[in-house]
Amino acid sequence: MNSTKNIAVLGGDARYLEMVKNMSKSDHIHIELVGFDQLKQGFSGARQIDIEDLDLSKLDAIILPIPGTNEEGYIETVFSDKKIQITAEWLKKLPKHCLVFSGIATNHLQDIVKEANLSLFPLMNRNDVAIYNSIPTVEGTIMIAIQNTDFTIHSSKVIVLGLGRVGMSVASKFAALGADVYVGSRSKEDIARATEMGLTGFHMGELSAYTAKCNILINTVPAMVVTDKVIQPMPSNALIIDLASKPGGTDFDYAEKRGIKALHSLGLPGMVAPKTAGEILGHVIEQIIYEEHLGEE
Repeated sequence: MNSTKNIAVLGGDARYLEMVKNMSKSDHIHIELVGFDQLKQGFSGARQIDIEDLDLSKLDAIILPIPGTNEEGYIETVFSDKKIQITAEWLKKLPKHCLVFSGIATNHLQDIVKEANLSLFPLMNRNDVAIYNSIPTVEGTIMIAIQNTDFTIHSSKVIVLGLGRVGMSVASKFAALGADVYVGSRSKEDIARATEMGLTGFHMGELSAYTAKCNILINTVPAMVVTDKVIQPMPSNALIIDLASKPGGTDFDYAEKRGIKALHSLGLPGMVAPKTAGEILGHVIEQIIYEEHLGEE
């Protein structure tokens, strides 16, 4: 970057502390923190400020928390008791080149950003972020599996549903730990890929035929695929780990009735590796700002 970029970070969790720490090292970035008034530590190149004191006309980017906004426009402020609301009227005061970042894009956030004629970047929808995040996600999944079972991963029968960015990483790492891994998918290409990886691929429609001997079932598919018929044959000491976004793909009520532990494990990167997760976000945001503003230099 040839000139300083002014960025406002509005709210956020532990990941954002590491993100700010890394981004503030740059000589070309100036950061203002809103919603961090309970934070005792400081960062060189960043200052804490109230939202009313932001000079909106000079901002090149704003970074909202991972959940974006709720349907009333309020954001998550882990390090503050103050409520912060983002409205279309507030966004309209930003320069037209100002970029808006969030983890996910709620309907409300999409609507108000569009009304303000700004560009929204939901980071969790990006392939690069998802691939980077698959690393701490897998490590967190392994941790959950170890903490919630009384048997080793080695030699256990593990079913992974979906062979996307997270599913592929989960399947390969559990196989590397010595598990007998089965991969369920509706895609012929994914089933072929699973076979190429030395795993057992099968069509999702046959899932219930594989669960009778399943020790750990890991779902990455954001649709109801782990149904009562799938859960019913499972051993009582089996574990279900659902990594899919809300509401998940598991019949949690039936699993509870059946006496099988089923965990909806969301946000693992931020839980098990906030430092790494923050570094990932900071790197990607800097890259996007550079690419988007390159033509303005």
